Amino acid sequence: MMGALNQYLELFDNSRHDIDNGSAGAMNRLRHDARAALEGRRLPDTGDEGFEKTSIEAMFAPDLGLNINRVALPCDIASAFKCGVPNVSSLLAIMVNDTFVPSATLLNNLPDGITVMSLARAAAERPEEIDRHYGTAASLDAPGTALNTMLAQDGIYIHVDRGIKLDRPLQLVNLTSTPVPMLIPRRVLIVLEEGASLSVLTCDHTMKDSASAVSSQVIEILAGPGSSLNVCDIEESAPDQSRYSQTYVTMHDGADVSIGGMTLHCGTTRNEYSVDIRGQHCQCHLGGMAIGSGKQHIDNSSDVIHSAPHSDSRQLFKYVLDDEAHGAFEGSIVVTPDAPYTQAYQSDRNILASANARMHTKPQLLIYNDEVKCSHGATTGQLDEQALFYMQTRGIPRQQARMMLMQAFMAEVIDTVRVDAVRDRLRYLVERRLAGFDASCNDCSTCHTQQ
Repeated sequence: MMGALNQYLELFDNSRHDIDNGSAGAMNRLRHDARAALEGRRLPDTGDEGFEKTSIEAMFAPDLGLNINRVALPCDIASAFKCGVPNVSSLLAIMVNDTFVPSATLLNNLPDGITVMSLARAAAERPEEIDRHYGTAASLDAPGTALNTMLAQDGIYIHVDRGIKLDRPLQLVNLTSTPVPMLIPRRVLIVLEEGASLSVLTCDHTMKDSASAVSSQVIEILAGPGSSLNVCDIEESAPDQSRYSQTYVTMHDGADVSIGGMTLHCGTTRNEYSVDIRGQHCQCHLGGMAIGSGKQHIDNSSDVIHSAPHSDSRQLFKYVLDDEAHGAFEGSIVVTPDAPYTQAYQSDRNILASANARMHTKPQLLIYNDEVKCSHGATTGQLDEQALFYMQTRGIPRQQARMMLMQAFMAEVIDTVRVDAVRDRLRYLVERRLAGFDASCNDCSTCHTQQ
């Protein structure tokens, strides 16, 4: 036991009974395996393989509280939905820190065959179902995942029955609201049975006057044969917040999964995507967009493994960094000997809009089969001065011209979002972000929905 991890191991050992009381079933059984997996380990630090620019050790080092006894923290949820963004017709669910809060629109309009509920409640009421899925995709070999598994007491469980297709997006809003600095371990479990279809919009926000917090989020996605899942994840959190999000995806024959991570406002953010393509004829689209300014730190890491033939994956990540913002991208594609006829492509493109912005990029290919089509690449540059000059000669002020070029640069990522209304909203949000609007949930730029 060493470093930042030590305080959480001691807390768990001294509060094991109380932590178990906040949850049930598989969550409690697996947390003890996680405790054993952390023995003698430490959290990743700057310079470790895959963490060259981001220290998880430093992120978790502060003396943070943990809501072990499930105290209801104050949060004016209604104030989070005062904005003028064009409405997106969605089914709304809210997470206040790590506590699930269903909305009226969700309870009244959720179709048969689709479950959206508290993960802790599901573990108590549907033990066999949760036992079958919980922890099957997420690896306890990753210290951050093991720590989350050890401490998480709640989250959200989404299950779509065989052949069921939800025709409206499910919107999951994560609200950080705490009077004191806290660690928020949150768990998300998404299960799509054969032929199921679902679109999910997630939004991360910090409530006004909330203290700083570290969000530890582990997302498990199990995509059954022929299923389809579209996820758009938008982060608009405050500068004093830290987020460590780890997403694990398991895909079976014919599954189609598209995930887009969009960081518009943040403090320090690390997003990890681990995709295991176990089935044939799968389609995986993984992308991300980051706009950084001030001293923001944004890190995306991807690991896509092809374990079966005749499947495709596409990765596209783009960053625009201004002021003293720092960005990082590390991605890998692994094609095993059992995966001939794979097509896998990875691209990372970045713009540094100031002399003090920094970008670290490290794309990788590990190919163990000759019958494949794979490529990877990365570029980092500045805004096109000739284009800026041309636009200025046409009467466009330089600042507006800069914003227009940045918007055009991000359009390729925005266009990968498959839900029309969400794609249109994202264009609006990017325009606001590049125009200098900040993120505040009391004047929320994201979450107005039809309820």
